[in-house]
Amino acid sequence: MNHYETVFILTPVLSDAQMKEAVEKFKGILTDNDATIVNEENWGLRKLAYPIQKKTTGFYTLIEFDGEPTIVNKLETAYRRDEKVLRFLTFRLDKYAAEYAVKRRNLKKAAKEEAPAVVEEAPAVEENTNA
Repeated sequence: MNHYETVFILTPVLSDAQMKEAVEKFKGILTDNDATIVNEENWGLRKLAYPIQKKTTGFYTLIEFDGEPTIVNKLETAYRRDEKVLRFLTFRLDKYAAEYAVKRRNLKKAAKEEAPAVVEEAPAVEENTNA
């Protein structure tokens, strides 16, 4: 099995529910074809580098998965058939890129765990009653 990473951009006119439904559809294609989803990141609504179909923003999503090489053709065919997808890119990670992806996930997880601790340590603001 190879380690893959796919990034796709959905049209910005979708509601949150429609966007999540589209992401679940593509995840379903992967899991139906015996792929293992390693990581999923929703990057949210971001500005595009250049207009695509007269749109300047899009919903970005990254999915890392392990699977057979034949799954890529099925996934990309589904991307092409779905009019909600503006652009997509799928590529196989070599061992160095896979190591970097694991390191990046661990750093992100550590940053998430530290963030609540910082919020809890914030000092309380005292009101000035000398008015």
